[in-house]
Amino acid sequence: MKRAVFLDRDGVLIRAIVRDGKPYPPRDLEELEILSGVAESLDRLHRSGFLVIVVTNQPDVVRGIQTREMVEKINAAIDTKLLIDEFVVCYHDSADHCFCRKPNPGSLLRSAEKFGLNLNDCFMVGDRDSDIKAGISAGCKTILIDYHYLETKNAKPDYCASGLIEAVDWILEGKRTK
Repeated sequence: MKRAVFLDRDGVLIRAIVRDGKPYPPRDLEELEILSGVAESLDRLHRSGFLVIVVTNQPDVVRGIQTREMVEKINAAIDTKLLIDEFVVCYHDSADHCFCRKPNPGSLLRSAEKFGLNLNDCFMVGDRDSDIKAGISAGCKTILIDYHYLETKNAKPDYCASGLIEAVDWILEGKRTK
């Protein structure tokens, strides 16, 4: 079976816009900034046989703050610069009770079925509690990139990292117990 690393988009691959201690996605292509070391980290994952799947919540679309077209333009711009096998986007808000919206595991489960993944051999890397909860619910090993946002953290990741480079080092070193 194939293995994958699921990655949140904002705060993991690209710089999240932090206001009042809370992260937000870029509003447009001008605010888009791929974080340092991300391209090399994704290349290392691919060379090690991992699929790279971006799993992102984009509720600002249903909230009327962002357009679906702009989210897709941002994803396309990221896709031209990084080795990504698939983008999975949930446009719902929490009130929609959507199974694909993190912290629910639906997006990970659908990708696992599509690609024939054994989720116990997969990883979820994110910068928020909802990312870690989704990974745990799906049966993945989880890594929190901790930017110390002013948000409640209840989930217990398998590892905390300062950025994607450190997260990928941990994944590839194989010093995990789970």
